[in-house]
Amino acid sequence: MLPMAKIIYTHTDEAPLLATYSFLPIVSAYAATAGVEVETRDISLAGRIIALFPDRLTPEQAQPDALAELGELATQPDANIIKLPNVSASVPQLKAAIAELQGKGYVLPDYPEDPRSDEERDIRARYDKVKGSAVNPVLREGNSDRRAPASVKNYAKAHPHRMGAWSPESRTAVATMGHDDFRSNEKSVVIPADDTLRIEHVAADGAVTVLKDAVPVDAGEVFDGTFMSVSALRTFLTDAIAKAKGDGVLFSVHLKATMMKVSDPIIFGHVLKAFFKPVFERYGKVLDDAGLSANDGLGSVYAGLEKLPEGAEIRAAFDAALAEGPALAMVNSDKGITNLHVPSDVIVDASMPAMIRIGGHMWGPDGEEADTLAVIPDSSYAGVYQAVIDDCRANGALDPATMGSVPNVGLMAKKAEEYGSHDKTFEAPADGVIRVVSSAGETVLEHTVEAGDIWRACQAKDVAIRDWVKLAVTRARATGVPAVFWLDETRAHDARLVEKVREYLEDGSAGETGGLTIEIMAPADATKYSLERIRKGEDTISVTGNVLRDYNTDLFPILEVGTSAKMLSVVPLMNGGGLFETGAGGSAPKHVQQLVEEDYLRWDSLGEFFALAASFEHLSKFTGNARAQVLADTLDRATGTFLDEDRSPGRKLGTIDNRGSHFYLALYWAQELAAQTGDAELAAAFAPLAGKLAAAEETIVAELLAVQGKPADIGGYYRPDEAKASAVMRPSATFNEALASL
Repeated sequence: MLPMAKIIYTHTDEAPLLATYSFLPIVSAYAATAGVEVETRDISLAGRIIALFPDRLTPEQAQPDALAELGELATQPDANIIKLPNVSASVPQLKAAIAELQGKGYVLPDYPEDPRSDEERDIRARYDKVKGSAVNPVLREGNSDRRAPASVKNYAKAHPHRMGAWSPESRTAVATMGHDDFRSNEKSVVIPADDTLRIEHVAADGAVTVLKDAVPVDAGEVFDGTFMSVSALRTFLTDAIAKAKGDGVLFSVHLKATMMKVSDPIIFGHVLKAFFKPVFERYGKVLDDAGLSANDGLGSVYAGLEKLPEGAEIRAAFDAALAEGPALAMVNSDKGITNLHVPSDVIVDASMPAMIRIGGHMWGPDGEEADTLAVIPDSSYAGVYQAVIDDCRANGALDPATMGSVPNVGLMAKKAEEYGSHDKTFEAPADGVIRVVSSAGETVLEHTVEAGDIWRACQAKDVAIRDWVKLAVTRARATGVPAVFWLDETRAHDARLVEKVREYLEDGSAGETGGLTIEIMAPADATKYSLERIRKGEDTISVTGNVLRDYNTDLFPILEVGTSAKMLSVVPLMNGGGLFETGAGGSAPKHVQQLVEEDYLRWDSLGEFFALAASFEHLSKFTGNARAQVLADTLDRATGTFLDEDRSPGRKLGTIDNRGSHFYLALYWAQELAAQTGDAELAAAFAPLAGKLAAAEETIVAELLAVQGKPADIGGYYRPDEAKASAVMRPSATFNEALASL
């Protein structure tokens, strides 16, 4: 009798969701042979929206809060969750998802931009729960261990991806504030005892407005507050726009309007107002009265202009400002979609590495590559990208065939450093002071602010920091690779972390450090150090906070192996369970568009293959299910063959896409299971399937290729129709029948 075991597979969004319709039947069938049950939980944006309004929906439409359920499960020792990328919703994405669900008969309220009644404030509060990076903080009850698997790294060396050439004369650079921003205004304290804090605004006339009441804090945790001066931001943006025009380079802004769901959309709006200053000076009130917010991006404003009597006149003013300003970097030159169209289109952690990878270029309005001024207003981590740009300008492009690797250990447990994606970011309602007050009425920290300044706080629990330091030592010990804590002692928050890191390294609570190389460096210096080693083919573990974890686990993988989707991302949960993440989802939207237009899905599920193998291995250790370990080992070998045979999705019609790659993974995995000698029953069970799939390879591939080239109907973007999406993603009757025979 096999031990009972369960894997929770998340039902998410966009391309990863579509791939799930194809891959999950394979996973379920193979797992069942080891007595492993695979269940799904819907944490898609649409599913989370539906879960918010059980009082407004029919019993057939309503669904439970799967995210809350998984959050509770993540604290249990038997947790085994495979987490696929999900939408970190910006306001435009949220509105689009609501509209789609309304069109499907869900009686959901519109998103209230400016709530005026108690009912509207309640609706807004509910919707705010699903904005931004709402999923990850709930599930991540552990710190992050991300690295490129050896098979991926070896493949990249044998088949290096294209890297654009760098010129010593490149004018590409990063523009950042360096003063009056989040980094420079930061204040940080270590909480002395368990307490409950209050965040409040005190106006110049003494009026007090409570911004956030009852913020629980634990003894030993690091609590920070900071703000960005909007007047300084406006001056900086005006200067950056003038610099881009004067230097003859593209202007682009790189923010994180998804995870930094409050601060960065506001900053994005200020960029629009600076770039199109004459338009907003003349027509700002008209746009405001029409509910057209710069924070939602140029595309949203353009769409709303069509309904205004003076819409054509305002559009002409936008066109004139575009012609007058520096050339804008483009998301899609062919369709005229600029860097400023949608806040969630240009996300710093994916867009900056992509720019560096192609020689420091972005695409201009003429459809050609060009040098770029990359505007990253807050200076906390802008220096990391400038350091890489400087290195490439001096030494040329990195070489994937020889370069080393930069795995990451990231602090994220217990919602550590969740800047901007929570309820502790505010726009100052008036001139005055924003302060954090203890339950005893003592001021913990405070800032003098002006109306419109962006203030935010974050927390990092001591238990999470301790676990992070221990995980860094564990990885350094396991690999023999230097570990570098990317911490700047001149920054308030980092100075507190440095104190704790040194304490836990020295008192032995992080494990034995003898013989290990463990350094602490400011982020820009750590970047330079890592790049020097990379160019020698040497590896360096980056040990970072949560936001920089996000940035580094795109930056280095995109340069090393061409994508961050091929990373192994393990979250050893602090209570013993495992969360296995499958890679980034930044390119998911355009993949869905291609599928709908021509029935071709370029999404690469390789990250899922790695996560699944790690999940089976963890499950085997926890339950004693030896057969699950066989599945893990054979899947690892099958993935190696998959890479050697180059079965990842191609880039154009006529090659295999995501569905074809799943077929080949199933074939190689069945062959490995049939050939292994550790479990004779498993070998006997898979031998017939391996034979069927090998014999039918030509037929199956032909069936998969036959559907390409015409539109595909999946019944929705945020809420696809189950039957339609399944039919589109499983078009090979021969493959489906063979799998069913298992």
